[in-house]
Amino acid sequence: MIKRLGKILNPERYHGTNRKKSFFEGWYYKMVSADKMNSFAVIPGVFLDKDHSKSISFIQVLDGKNKTSHFIDFPIDLFKASENKLELDIGGNRFNSDSIEISMQRNELSFKANLSFSNIKTWPKTILSPGIMGWYSWVPFMECFHGVLSLDHSIDGIISINEREVNFSGGKGYIEKDWGTAFPEAWFWQQSNHFDEDEVSLTASIAIIPWIGKSFPGFIIGFLWDGTLYRFATYTGAKTKTLDINEKDILWIVEDKKYILEMRSERGTSSPLRAPALTGMDRQIDESINSWIDVKLYQKIKTGKTMIYQGEGNNAGMEIEGNIPRLLNMIENA
Repeated sequence: MIKRLGKILNPERYHGTNRKKSFFEGWYYKMVSADKMNSFAVIPGVFLDKDHSKSISFIQVLDGKNKTSHFIDFPIDLFKASENKLELDIGGNRFNSDSIEISMQRNELSFKANLSFSNIKTWPKTILSPGIMGWYSWVPFMECFHGVLSLDHSIDGIISINEREVNFSGGKGYIEKDWGTAFPEAWFWQQSNHFDEDEVSLTASIAIIPWIGKSFPGFIIGFLWDGTLYRFATYTGAKTKTLDINEKDILWIVEDKKYILEMRSERGTSSPLRAPALTGMDRQIDESINSWIDVKLYQKIKTGKTMIYQGEGNNAGMEIEGNIPRLLNMIENA
């Protein structure tokens, strides 16, 4: 019980010990170079099957510049994770909260990374709200849990891929994770911490959430600006006023009692990734890390609203997956 409480209060930790049912867990590291010309997402993870022989660990690499992706699987016995902090070892490749060290070669991919992170902006934690999911973090039967480990941080180090070497010193990064039984039926996710001002970051997602035999469109948004984290979520009482998704653009407007957040996004070029289903890492999704988001934050006043922030986020991550028409219909009829 104490270990379980520790994991809930610390989403970055490994949650897969002693699982008897199918389970996945993945950590998402996004890195963008100082000149914004190079971007990578690296995803270490694990899928545990009821049949242990089908369990695997893996590292996925998404190259934003070349718009390519690679899935490298490892025997489950080569996966090691700490239960007390973010510390992973997959076949000798190491990941933690402030660095990654990777050296792997498989078929057409040669990939090395030696990076350190500093000035990390973490998501605030409290007993009642230990992470971005708020009090939903305490609900044991959720299909998929989500954690934001770094909204924004500085990078020092080098990545090399197939003899192309990129210096990431002076660049910026972001870290999040997911764990549970499977990804949702449908979701929209976007993230950027590359705005004109430093230390500005947006992470926003909405999905179909199964709930006691029914389902609802749940969303979680964090917008970091000027040292303040503005939170909009189903559990805070915020509402989605508009969500319009088409082949090129997305308009998403949410509001609560004090603020209105307007996000206009443009899709970038996506690359395929593998995602968890009930049977394994069998689901293919598409992700872009070269999308664009225009963000406007308004404060409500007696006569209407006044804009207190406007900025453009580039090198944005974006996923639009699953039964989106059903998700939009649920929002419209909520």
